[in-house]
Amino acid sequence: MTDEATGLQVRGLTRRVGALTILDDVSVALDPGEMLILVGPSGCGKSSLLGVIAGLQPHEAGEIHLDGRRIERLSPRERDIAMVFQNYALYPHMSVAENIGFGLEMQGWPRARRDARVLEVARLLQLQGLLDRRPAQLSGGQRQRVAMGRALARQPRLFLFDEPLSNLDAQLRAEMRSEIKLLHQRVGRSAVYVTHDQTEAMTLGQRIAVLKAGRLQQLGTPQQVYQRPANLFVAQFLSSPAMNLLPARLEPEGEFTLLLRGAGPVRWRAVLPDPARLLGRPLLLGWRAESLRTEAGGPALTLRAPVLLVEPTGVDSLVQLQLGEHRLHWRCAGWPDLRPGQVLDLQLPAADLLVFDEATGERL
Repeated sequence: MTDEATGLQVRGLTRRVGALTILDDVSVALDPGEMLILVGPSGCGKSSLLGVIAGLQPHEAGEIHLDGRRIERLSPRERDIAMVFQNYALYPHMSVAENIGFGLEMQGWPRARRDARVLEVARLLQLQGLLDRRPAQLSGGQRQRVAMGRALARQPRLFLFDEPLSNLDAQLRAEMRSEIKLLHQRVGRSAVYVTHDQTEAMTLGQRIAVLKAGRLQQLGTPQQVYQRPANLFVAQFLSSPAMNLLPARLEPEGEFTLLLRGAGPVRWRAVLPDPARLLGRPLLLGWRAESLRTEAGGPALTLRAPVLLVEPTGVDSLVQLQLGEHRLHWRCAGWPDLRPGQVLDLQLPAADLLVFDEATGERL
């Protein structure tokens, strides 16, 4: 595949600050028009990767190619990249129209052409009635749309979003998330979007790159990273509520022995495609909360546990159960008629089982 066929290629990017490695040999590629989500905990290097791509932070090794041009040696102005920040970065003394058109003015666009482009972008973002206002007269969501409008006006080759919704309340975040996705579909430009929010990661991007301590853990579609996580870190990070993890070992005769602390061992036979590679390893058996059920149906591990807590969320409820020293999480539909202390027989389906090596975190 040629560079021209891939909108952005990052190859072997490494950044260090003293003895600390911020980015460790990171490589990702975007197709033209694709939105890639960078996700991970605070300090994992996702904003630093954005900064290096934009030319705002230095790096020690690696290459960056954008639409066939190698750009890592170019100044930020020469890279043809627009960035939307978490704090909006609007000029308070300028109107909405002046903020949107500021970059065009710096590029020397004639006044008439600049005004036409500002109006075009304002209509796209439903800001045409606010063009004469100052940032202090706008809501948080309106200010974020102005920040996006300033980036859009330039028609760059690549958009970079650095946690643009983190300063908004929950309802406005959901609304703006939808607006950003619709906007990306209409504009069709490549974009890299940084977030620590699992919902934003799963709903916005065509692909997700999961980072931990500066290293790329997995790159794939939302469905791939959620259903087939590369390791325990990816599985746990993209899991809300927490994944149910139970220690176990596989016996030579093909049965699991669950080593439940405070509840005694449990034996369970599951059909496995390659059981030999699991023998002799300390294992963690994992199920996501929505996989659990109380009705029998297909091969499953059955565990009896008392209800600890019920948390209705509206469309569904989160139920916590205590199994010895282990906390189980079950996401169920509606408003279940359950009370603390009530004992349930939970079914953990074999079809939804994820098996991890407890020592290395690798999914087996």
